[in-house]
Parts: sequence; structure tokens; C-alpha cells
Amino acid sequence: MDSRDMQVIGLCRFSYLGEGGFQVEHETLEERAAFLYDPVRMDERFRTLEAFTLPSIRAQTDPNFTFVVLIGETFPEVYRKRLEDLLADIPQAVIQARPPGRHREVMRATINSVRSDAKDPCLQFRLDDDDAVSVRFVERLRDVAQDCRPLIRHHANVAFDFNQGWIARPGATGIDALKVTEALWTPALAMSVKHKDDTTIMNFGHSRMGHVMPVVTMPNENMFIRGHNDFNDSRQVGHVRQFKLSAINLKTERLFRQEFNVDVDRVQTLFAD
Repeated sequence: MDSRDMQVIGLCRFSYLGEGGFQVEHETLEERAAFLYDPVRMDERFRTLEAFTLPSIRAQTDPNFTFVVLIGETFPEVYRKRLEDLLADIPQAVIQARPPGRHREVMRATINSVRSDAKDPCLQFRLDDDDAVSVRFVERLRDVAQDCRPLIRHHANVAFDFNQGWIARPGATGIDALKVTEALWTPALAMSVKHKDDTTIMNFGHSRMGHVMPVVTMPNENMFIRGHNDFNDSRQVGHVRQFKLSAINLKTERLFRQEFNVDVDRVQTLFAD
């Protein structure tokens, strides 16, 4: 078993219209579609995708991975064309359009549809469309999996939690951010899955993964940016944890460029209007 032979798959849901999967609930799929595809919301989702998520995926030091972007079959054509244009220079990116269905079942089917039949375990991660990972994320994930081969060999699933990063809000003035250390947040959280097991990282609530599998925590590495904006799903409900963000300095600007391929000038341009 060698982690260099393990397939790495990432999943990003981009306003997928389905049943469940959102903290914001709607009575009908039509109501949810109206919420998801609202032009103001979609404009911000595209901006955060372009500002944070895609630069970090585009610059991975280990290019051997698959990045599935999931949309709904009713995803408006004008938005699909915009998405295709943004992904055109990322060879690892695959767009899948699926009909509405139960959230976990659709996520499992999506990830497994791109999984190879290799006998080695598969390494999986999930990434929201306003988050980013370090440009070394795939490389480091393989490093940790290599170190943990005995654990992977004896467990159907093992979680890998890179728990240090940033909460960041992009805007016309640049980036406001706060450095954090948090357990089992979705960005920079990954999981191994044994051969012929159709379980995926989306089968588990991220905060409870430690209840059902071993978790290997890797601290002291700047491994994620968690986006903070008006349309975060978690911020649409009450009792939301608050964070005090402040404008990043020149040192942190350099860190964001080096670690995440996120450029403050580009962020300002994207959010200028």
C-alpha cells in the first residue's frame, strides 16, 4: 500500500438543487430553486468561488486528483456556461449535473461515479464553494496517509483533520480574516475509504466523524480558508457563532498568496462593483 497510488477525490456542491443538505429549509423544490438561483445570491457564490476556491485548487502542488463540481439538472444555462469558463483551465475539474434526490444518496453516487476500481484505498475531501485549501493540501494528505498506512489497513474509514486555518471575508476593500484552530471543520478535512466500500465522506456529519472512525489531527499548518459571507448556509439560521474579523496585513497577504494562491488585489477587483 502506497499513498501515491491512492485516488484522491474532492467534491464541491455548487448550488445543487436536492432534498436536504441545507440548514435553510424550504417547503417545495420550487421555493428552494428560487432561493438558490436568485441572481444576487448566485453572483456572490461565483465571486467567492473565483476568489477563494478555484485558485487553491488550480495551484495544487500534487495535480493527481479529481475535483467534482456538482450542480442540479435545472441549473440555469447562463450560470453553467459561466461555471464551465471558470473551470476550463483546471484539468482535474469535472462538472456533474444530477436531478433532485436525497442529499447523502446523491453525494455518494456522485463521488463513486468517478472512483476507479483500484485496490488501494481512496482519499476523499469536500469543499464548499466559498472555502479554500492550501496549495499543498493534496500533497500533504498523501504524506499523512502514507504515515498512517497501518491505521488505514485496519479501519474501513480514517479521518484526517488539518485543523488550523483562517475564517475570511472577501470584499471590495480586500480580505478581513481571523486565524483559527477548529476540530473537524469541513475544509481541509479528508477521509480514507477501503476498496469496494461505497461509503463516502458525505455519509457522515463532519462534526461527528470522531464518533464512528479514528481521526488523525494535523495541527500547526495553515491548511484552509473558510469563507464568511452573507450567503453562508450556516449563517441563515439562529444561534450562529460569531467571529471578529479584521483587515489582513501585508504579511498575511503574502501568506494567502503563497499558501492558498489567493490574491488580495484580485479579490478587490472581483468585488469592486
